Amino acid sequence: MNDNRIMKQISTIFGTFMVIFYLGVGIYLIFFIRQDLIDKPIRVIMGSTFIFYGLYRAYKAYIDIVRYFIRKPEETDDEERFL
Repeated sequence: MNDNRIMKQISTIFGTFMVIFYLGVGIYLIFFIRQDLIDKPIRVIMGSTFIFYGLYRAYKAYIDIVRYFIRKPEETDDEERFL
């Protein structure tokens, strides 16, 4: 059961890096890409979608960080039984 917790911790760390990626791509699309490459409405729609998804992933990553890094394993196992 401890190996499963380690894999979930690794997955949580990877998810945190993906949050940075999604937010970075969204900000890049909205503010830094040249206007002659992609039209502005498409850039804003795509960029805001990446940013909102990144914020959603940030929320989920925060919950996982609390669950797998801060709480004791006994508390986490009890909660997972009911999820």
